[in-house]
Amino acid sequence: MKRRRIPVAFLRGVGLPDELIGFEPIQQHYSCFISYASKDQAFAERLHADLQNSGVRCWFAPHDMPIGAKIIDALDEAIRLRDKVLLILSEGAIASDWVEGEVTRALDEERARNQVVLFPVRLDDVVMQTSEAWARLLRGQRNIGDFTGWKKHDSYQESFDRLMRDLRVENAEQ
Repeated sequence: MKRRRIPVAFLRGVGLPDELIGFEPIQQHYSCFISYASKDQAFAERLHADLQNSGVRCWFAPHDMPIGAKIIDALDEAIRLRDKVLLILSEGAIASDWVEGEVTRALDEERARNQVVLFPVRLDDVVMQTSEAWARLLRGQRNIGDFTGWKKHDSYQESFDRLMRDLRVENAEQ
């Protein structure tokens, strides 16, 4: 007997908090915190919508940050409670102290959990050329997903499909 899943969009639409959605008995994809620079808002919003529509639970600022929340505490908790940090790398991200802090927190989570948490993708080639220490370290140690052609439908879809493949929970019941 095949189990039917209630769409995540429906569960959110009726007001069920992500914390309860996360207790579904079958989780096919890792939950994500999306880290991005404000200059990449258009891409981040597109990616967020596509991930949500594909059943990936995402924490996305400022949408998911409670009004009045202490920003650093809210970001810290959101990273800690999600399976993966989806890092959108670009010229703007490399220059952002906020993004660098989120990367540091994700790497701390990796050490604490003893598993990969940081999932970097790039929108341009700046991360491959920068002298910024944290980004140099990242490019030397990680395979970075390529979304440089994100404005072209087919290129974006190919990159998105690969990301979805890699966000799939191992041994998820079908």
